[in-house]
Amino acid sequence: MRRLTVLRSPVGAASAVLLTVLLALAIFAPLLWGDRAAAIDTDALQQGPSADHLLGTDQLGRDIFFRVLVATRLTIGLALLATVIGVVTGLVLGSVPSVLPRWAARIVTAGVNIAVAFPGLLLALFFAVIFGTGTIGAVLAIAFAITPSFARLTQTLTASVSGRDFIAAARVCGVGRFRLLTRHVLPNIAEPLVINATLAAGSALTAFAGLSFLGIGVQAPSYDWGRLLGEGLNRIYISPAPALGPAVAVVLAGLAFNLFGEAAAAGHRQRSHRAATLVPKTTSAPADGGLLTVRNLHVSFPGGITPVRGVSFTVHKGEMIGVVGESGSGKSLTALAVSRLVEHPGTVTADTLEFNGKPLDRTPDRELGTRLAMVFQDPTTSFNPTKRIGRQIAEVSEVHQGLSRRAATRKAVDRLDAVRIPEPERRAKQYPHEFSGGMRQRAMIAMGLMGEPQLVIADEPTTALDVTVQREVLKLLATIRQDRSAAVLLISHDITVVAQTCDRVLVMYAGRIVEELPTEELFTAAQHPYTTALLKAVPDLDTDRDAPLAVIPGRPPEPGEIGRGCPFAPRCPLADDQCRTEEPELTTLRQDHRVACWKSETELAGVR
Repeated sequence: MRRLTVLRSPVGAASAVLLTVLLALAIFAPLLWGDRAAAIDTDALQQGPSADHLLGTDQLGRDIFFRVLVATRLTIGLALLATVIGVVTGLVLGSVPSVLPRWAARIVTAGVNIAVAFPGLLLALFFAVIFGTGTIGAVLAIAFAITPSFARLTQTLTASVSGRDFIAAARVCGVGRFRLLTRHVLPNIAEPLVINATLAAGSALTAFAGLSFLGIGVQAPSYDWGRLLGEGLNRIYISPAPALGPAVAVVLAGLAFNLFGEAAAAGHRQRSHRAATLVPKTTSAPADGGLLTVRNLHVSFPGGITPVRGVSFTVHKGEMIGVVGESGSGKSLTALAVSRLVEHPGTVTADTLEFNGKPLDRTPDRELGTRLAMVFQDPTTSFNPTKRIGRQIAEVSEVHQGLSRRAATRKAVDRLDAVRIPEPERRAKQYPHEFSGGMRQRAMIAMGLMGEPQLVIADEPTTALDVTVQREVLKLLATIRQDRSAAVLLISHDITVVAQTCDRVLVMYAGRIVEELPTEELFTAAQHPYTTALLKAVPDLDTDRDAPLAVIPGRPPEPGEIGRGCPFAPRCPLADDQCRTEEPELTTLRQDHRVACWKSETELAGVR
């Protein structure tokens, strides 16, 4: 159905019909009228239009109308050949930087940028001079004039896809750069590339006709529309029909390609719119011996940006821990660091970063891939839209467990059934866009269950879901925890969701944990002003509907804006000079309760 979208608009349908006629002429015209176009009639030299010769005759008495029809094959064929060469060359130059070493990629990109700065017609004339007059020279000239813009387009589209979650997941699975490009990147940018190639074909046709008109394209005895136009122009004041025929043919063919490409692009935009992520410095640290042990975790980027600063926590087997905080607090980046998904130029350092008693940086990908599952925030970007759901889920077991394709597919169907997706065998053969938001999220969880996960990291798994589906997803995570004794690290901006489902809660602000406590004490014993502010900002049945909703004044600091003192001090009602000059350490108030604040417990109780 997607391929027929272009035909639903009047412009798309008309251009498709015109293209069909042109292709039919290109195939059949030389067979039907080739002899009549080549027939010389010395008794009818340079005649005007008549019933016998609709567009008149040339200097040898040949029928110009039939010559225009027969020239369709050479004109269209050479234009398409130039387009194919230019598009393929541009595709290679645009995509190869992603598989080359960085220094080589920069050289290729710089060359493309320089070439793009020159007008296409100027490049065509430049290459025509280099390659010489004639058909081959004209084809190469047009092709290399198309190449720079297509290479730039490919670079832009490749960069837009390379940051998706399913690309990061493929890298974790050990997919090489070339395979990553051919199997995951290029299929997802194929549609806009094909659309722009159609537009390029129209431009190539008119440019080729221009070169032949100037005498540096097709040479006698061959002829195309540009050459026929040049011959007819010499007598345009006496009889304009010989020039008008090939001119109309060039215009109609160029319009057909361009309008078809524009209609396809409009349909693509509409579909996109409808479819439219050691010992720490703390006085007291969590007990060791957990399933996941994190000590003094830092994630840094060039320029002195450190979004995660000294995070320490422990996740025990079968435990469900919630991580809450506003956007930009470092929650998701902490999860990515634990999952080894922080890419260059990001740098992850930690005094201790262990999973199941082994350092994460020395844990083999196969072992980590079967023991640790990541449920991403947005399954729409986490699944490859060009591959079937079942195939993507099965790939996990093929890569990490060495199962055959058939066995992995059977297991994928079983996992889809385990997460309560109806008709799992049929659903496994569908594409991500055929799933609802809640079903995509459950399919993402099913992918995590392909191994035997001991830890499931769920990064905002209920974002953009309605409350009914949200409840189903949270219930599913709780069932996985109970049935498999798996630990769950639930990241959320909704503190009430965490309070209802988790055993402990970690409150993060400005890249640090500012409070950790059992969820059963969250509403009664929270000490940090930021935690209490988050709780007050959540309305409940007792909230006065006539009063304005509670908000936290100000905004969280950007990672590069964090200076001296407590980062929350500008927004805190209890802040004093010490808060603005010294950052508090995360210290233990009592068992299972840590807080990073200079204020005494009595003062903190006053803001609850």
